[in-house]
Amino acid sequence: MIKLWHVIAAKIFITLLLWCLPLLFAPKTFFDWVGIPFCEPGIFNRLLGSAYAALVVAYWYGLVEARNGGSAIATVQMGFVSNGVAAIILGVFGFKGSWSNWSTLAQVYMWLLFSATVLITLGFIITGLIPTKNSASGMGNI
Repeated sequence: MIKLWHVIAAKIFITLLLWCLPLLFAPKTFFDWVGIPFCEPGIFNRLLGSAYAALVVAYWYGLVEARNGGSAIATVQMGFVSNGVAAIILGVFGFKGSWSNWSTLAQVYMWLLFSATVLITLGFIITGLIPTKNSASGMGNI
């Protein structure tokens, strides 16, 4: 059975690998190679990467809390909103064809991000927001 801490650990890994590290450290040539527009000046990409790094810190504390038997409800709510809104935005833009003229690699990357945010959102709902018989707090299976 998937537990809340599994969802949080997956979220940390995905956020670091696909969002945070590329935005913080990848050069413009990386984005050119992938086929994703790079916002100029690059400071905005770096600032967004730093915001994702801050989220990773919060997820880390939620992971520790969930692994120690806590509900990590603040992390669950943050993750639900952050990933849910991201999924909606990515879905709307994706299904409108906003990146249809990007490279194949860039399109795959964007659909991967969309899929990841949908799955992580569902993970937070199932493991952290839906009450179960084993969770007196009504915060899901932890």
